[in-house]
Amino acid sequence: MSQEDAPVNMSFTLREENRVLLQRVADMIRDEVMPLEEEYHAEINKGDRWQYTQRQAEILEGLKAKAKAAGLWNFWLTDSDKGFGLTTVEYAYFAEEMGKTPLGAEVFNCSAPDTGNMEVFERYGSEKMKEQWLKPLLEGEIRSAYLMTEPDVASSDATNVSMSCVRDGDDYVLNGEKWWSSGAGDPRCKVYIVMVKTGGDEQPKYKRQSMIVVPADAPGIEVLRPMQVYGHDDAPHGHMHIRFTNVRVPAENILLGEGRGFEIAQGRLGPGRIHHCMRAIGQAESALEQMCKRSLQREAFGKKLAQLGANYDIIAECRMEIDMARLLCLKAAWYMDQGDARAAAPWISQIKVIAPRVALKVIDEAVQMFGAQGISQDTPLAMAWTHVRTLRLADGPDAVHRRQVARAELKKYTQEKI
Repeated sequence: MSQEDAPVNMSFTLREENRVLLQRVADMIRDEVMPLEEEYHAEINKGDRWQYTQRQAEILEGLKAKAKAAGLWNFWLTDSDKGFGLTTVEYAYFAEEMGKTPLGAEVFNCSAPDTGNMEVFERYGSEKMKEQWLKPLLEGEIRSAYLMTEPDVASSDATNVSMSCVRDGDDYVLNGEKWWSSGAGDPRCKVYIVMVKTGGDEQPKYKRQSMIVVPADAPGIEVLRPMQVYGHDDAPHGHMHIRFTNVRVPAENILLGEGRGFEIAQGRLGPGRIHHCMRAIGQAESALEQMCKRSLQREAFGKKLAQLGANYDIIAECRMEIDMARLLCLKAAWYMDQGDARAAAPWISQIKVIAPRVALKVIDEAVQMFGAQGISQDTPLAMAWTHVRTLRLADGPDAVHRRQVARAELKKYTQEKI
């Protein structure tokens, strides 16, 4: 065993006051949020898909108001005086619970990409940005989007990001296209954080990109289309394809200065990936619960489904794999809590592969247990499967994260650059 692998004192526990807090969140999700899911989603096809119907707004804003009034709000602020002071490990349990329902994260103002964007504003934004954008985001009054991926380059290697951002007097001028801009379809989305290229080949490889804050209504921004995910447009949230044509923003909108984009991205993406993975664990738990209930309620060939075929083994394997994936996620969260993002990175890459893979398997087994109903709109499983399958590409595809894990492993045995 190498020194890096030597046992250390890790704790994955919740402080008692936060255990009580988590139970309150779990109770609200089960008793108040989940019962309204079906009605909320049924409203999407009424009228303009990209506007909230009156009933949709009543459901969503009503639940948010209840959560805020109960003090169940902004849990993700793990190292800020504006939050609850949760550790990353503690917040992981909350993310898992919120992942059990599509509405969960937003009800408690813990939705992506807003959480990552709020962290960026909190850590790197000017006082003006904090007043204009962070404050209403913290209150849940507006939404935001993070624009990095581009249609014409392999964005899994972010050094390829090529959207032009050129200084012109007191402004920067942006030209180019972004796609898979999650949340940009929401009519409440008011601000983008955009990864752009500001440096040429003469600059070091990781100093060519920057992040800049762009109002969503800036002249020259054109939303071309919503990207479909397995044939669905995910309205009214949306993953939009956007064109920038001579979009001018004040030079003061650049975050930290030119060439600091990767530095900001690493601070943003690490915690966000843990949150995604723990929400995926929550989806897996929900799918397993549905699978078990179905196997005990439904009969075929004179027996409960649980007693047929290999269903005992399938349920057991799902239980064990969920628990293993959760422990790996908590280990990555623990490393993040130690304050060394570089040390946490290989563990985050591991969970980014494992958590969606396990969740996808469990959801798929649940679909199989339901038969044809499992792929229909009559259960939440088809939507969950689509979301988790997409997660294997979001924030870096599996192959990129496996590459990082392998490089970290090989580095133990060689001095050569891997």
